[in-house]
Amino acid sequence: MTAKIGYDEVEVGTELPAGTFPVTRDTLVRYAGASGDFNPIHWNERFATEVGLPDVIAHGMFTMAEAIRVVTDWTGDPGAVVEYGVRFTKPVVVPNDGRGAVVEVSGKVAEKLADRQVRVDITATSGGQKVLGMARAVVRLG
Repeated sequence: MTAKIGYDEVEVGTELPAGTFPVTRDTLVRYAGASGDFNPIHWNERFATEVGLPDVIAHGMFTMAEAIRVVTDWTGDPGAVVEYGVRFTKPVVVPNDGRGAVVEVSGKVAEKLADRQVRVDITATSGGQKVLGMARAVVRLG
């Protein structure tokens, strides 16, 4: 499968459709089971606060995965992602209030590269704070 977006169709500054991703305690338990990461900071409020966190926090890799969804939804092909990296700047705090947290993600084409590739800069926030820094993906387009 190739990306549904063509290289010639995009310009620097092209904005990807934004995404909003809810995160609940249930989400974290399911992710822990799938990933094998059962660190109690992701499910045990007492433990999380004892180690200095404000509450239970989402797994960093989970946050990364939610952020790249904006890019893979845009391309229509997860295999089009050639490179992806982030720096974790703030944790996604997930309160046990029935609503949890929300990760809001946007992306913009920052650079057109050789070999039909583009660099997409990604912005991810939760609770009004940037949770990922230097979030960038290189994507090969059709």
